[in-house]
Amino acid sequence: MVKRPKISVIIPIYNVEDYLNRCLESVVNQTLFDIEIIGVNDGTKDDSVAIIRKYMALDKRIQLVEKENGGLSSARNAGLEVATGELILFLDSDDYLALNACERI
Repeated sequence: MVKRPKISVIIPIYNVEDYLNRCLESVVNQTLFDIEIIGVNDGTKDDSVAIIRKYMALDKRIQLVEKENGGLSSARNAGLEVATGELILFLDSDDYLALNACERI
């Protein structure tokens, strides 16, 4: 039996290079470690993909889904297709989580 993470955090990414570092820092530093982090590149035209790839090199819980631009709902749905967590948490890439948010969920 494959162990599933408690929470899949899905982060749509589109032209958010100014906010993405803070968003990702808030997720990778959660007090609950048993999460998967799914970034969905929704056809961004800035350096957002380079930022998430930097985090992917440091944290194996992060994965990147690539797709053509289709909007927020389309990006969330693409993340849902690969999510394996028991619960799903959608996080906008210009937002961030409190340190214990996933644990409290």
